Amino acid sequence: MVSTTDIFEQRCRQAHCRSCKQAGLVGVLDLGMMPLSDGLLTEAQLADSEDKFPLEVAYCPRCSLVQILETVPPEKLFCEDYPYYSSFSDALLEHSRQNVLSLIQKCKLDADSLVVELASNDGYLLRYYVENGVPCLGIDPAEGPARSAEKAGVPTLCSFFTRELAQQLANDGRQADVVHANNVLAHIADTNGFVQGIRILLKDEGLAVIEVPYIKDLIDYCEFDTIYHEHLCYFSVTALDHLFRQNGLYLNDIERLPIHGGSLRLYVARRENVQESVQALLTQEQQLAVDKYQYYEGFGDKVQNIRQQMRKLLHGQKAKGKTIAAYGAAAKGAIMLNFIGIGPDVIDYVVDRNIHKQGKYMPGLHIPICDPSRLEKELPDYVVLLPWNFKDEILSQEAAFRDKGGKFVIPIPEPVIV
Repeated sequence: MVSTTDIFEQRCRQAHCRSCKQAGLVGVLDLGMMPLSDGLLTEAQLADSEDKFPLEVAYCPRCSLVQILETVPPEKLFCEDYPYYSSFSDALLEHSRQNVLSLIQKCKLDADSLVVELASNDGYLLRYYVENGVPCLGIDPAEGPARSAEKAGVPTLCSFFTRELAQQLANDGRQADVVHANNVLAHIADTNGFVQGIRILLKDEGLAVIEVPYIKDLIDYCEFDTIYHEHLCYFSVTALDHLFRQNGLYLNDIERLPIHGGSLRLYVARRENVQESVQALLTQEQQLAVDKYQYYEGFGDKVQNIRQQMRKLLHGQKAKGKTIAAYGAAAKGAIMLNFIGIGPDVIDYVVDRNIHKQGKYMPGLHIPICDPSRLEKELPDYVVLLPWNFKDEILSQEAAFRDKGGKFVIPIPEPVIV
């Protein structure tokens, strides 16, 4: 009988890298069959068959890009009912506001400039350009968030960004002084075409400002729940430098950010002007072997250890008669709960501030999603904090619940109770 490990290794050998097209990848982690992490269900859908797809991670020995093997059609992932609305996070709004104000000054943006954001969601970032009189355009394929952006005064094109769309905008004289692409580069199946589109969209002296989660932080802090079907790629600086150069762009400057568990802000342009910040991280990655497979070898064992610890903790408390809820119907939360196999028999409900998620059910395990006010009314003994990347913000918002004795379980980088 062929084992699941043998099947995984065979799929890796047959795969081609999304960036350099190298044939033959090396397996890193197999999370098994998973539902779509943002595929929240209505009550009427609970009886229906739910799509699940392999969630397997591999490494490219040629360009060092870490990636998943399965490509789910984007129309399944980013539909009208796409539930993620960025504006519900106060921390993300402030992060975006500071970024915009800095770029307005740095790039001398004014009423004659144009800023374009790819995957602009509900206008959470571009609203700050609108407030400061800088013309902008959002591009996003999800109809719900795009409509919200328009209502907020952010001009938005409801479409997938492609090389062809970039060429159309350029032909119409709508090249950009600044292109934002936050947490979207990893979402694109045609990785090279997307980067080529950015190059076409930029003016000769334009600047692309791109944010991506950093693979080093993902591995070091065992952030396995940030691996899901929307995230096709997981970037090192080495892999990014290769990707941009092969498509006529240059990674000239870089900042490390704490947001989303550890991210990179990339400053990319048509002209080469590489700063020490980039070279320093490239050198560090070589020294630590982030650009080699050996860096990723023990990752699967660490992931399994978190699974075992979480199951022991939650089942143990439930056996003692404790009540348990969860906070945040985030994509990473869906992966966490499905991988550790904890459902409504242990976790009574999930709460979330996003009104578009309330009244629905978590994918795979069908835990109901409620308004956060339920925590203070019912005072469960423990709450599993699923979007741990916004831990400080959420713990502050739930100070009243904590003052009454409520405790949170933080699962990453290892389970702790606070």
